[in-house]
Amino acid sequence: MVDRRRVALSGASGLVGCAVSKDLTASDYHVVALVRDSRKAETGSSVLWSPERGVFEPSRLEGMEAVVHLAGENIATGRWSENKKAKIRKSRVDGTKALCASLAGLTRKPKVLVCASAVGVYGHGKSSVDETAPLGNDFLAMVCRDWEGACSQALQAGIRVVNLRIGVVISTEGGALGKMLLPFKFGVGGRIGDGTQWMSWIHIDDVAGAIRHCIEDEAYRGPVNATAPLPVTNAEFTATLGKVLRRPTVLPLPEFMVRLMFGEMGDSILIGGQKVIPARLEAEGYPFEHRDLEGALRSFKL
Repeated sequence: MVDRRRVALSGASGLVGCAVSKDLTASDYHVVALVRDSRKAETGSSVLWSPERGVFEPSRLEGMEAVVHLAGENIATGRWSENKKAKIRKSRVDGTKALCASLAGLTRKPKVLVCASAVGVYGHGKSSVDETAPLGNDFLAMVCRDWEGACSQALQAGIRVVNLRIGVVISTEGGALGKMLLPFKFGVGGRIGDGTQWMSWIHIDDVAGAIRHCIEDEAYRGPVNATAPLPVTNAEFTATLGKVLRRPTVLPLPEFMVRLMFGEMGDSILIGGQKVIPARLEAEGYPFEHRDLEGALRSFKL
């Protein structure tokens, strides 16, 4: 029987986590979920952890090939009250610090920590940015900056750290596309605002594939943009989705309505945007399965 390599995965039940678990398992890895519910912590298949305390039994992570850290408060649900913003920050920054403290104390440390981040780290803008670009200064950018900085203890312990700056994940199982499908299928979809804001998207399969490549290729260190090579504007995304669905896209959502409905969250996520280029993935020869948006959407057979 093949002795499969072990990878610990937080956020394993989320949209990206499920895809990553499936991809790694198919590539002969044994995935061990990091869970926060003690009722789900079973010997061998999962390990209990919390954003406050880190891993409860760190010894169970000894000798892991890698740790993939995806857990964090959902930023796209509910208005950003001060309490919500505190939860977003705490779940990412404090949770990552606690996890890295656990990893740093291991005798046989993982070779690599792939920690999720987001393209929001760049702030808003219309110019192309890659991993060398300066960081933004709005709420999401500062959370992402500190989120990545929270990996410092793992880095100091000699663990290779990859900060995966993930774009808008395209999947029919959830995320942005999952929420847009119903209104677009009924012909009541349209651009948001003037539609000129950039959407740095990535197919769910390429997120999982990029994470596996970051585990296996030691060339990946520090920030890595997980976005498709061909970002689009919101207007282009809207037109392409309408084309694939064969539905009209003539009902725009004005900016003032976005702000009225969603407040700061809508302003940051729906109206703002970034034109992010995956320079590191391209340089290392990552074989994107879905480089253009129309092909990516058609892969779901909508």
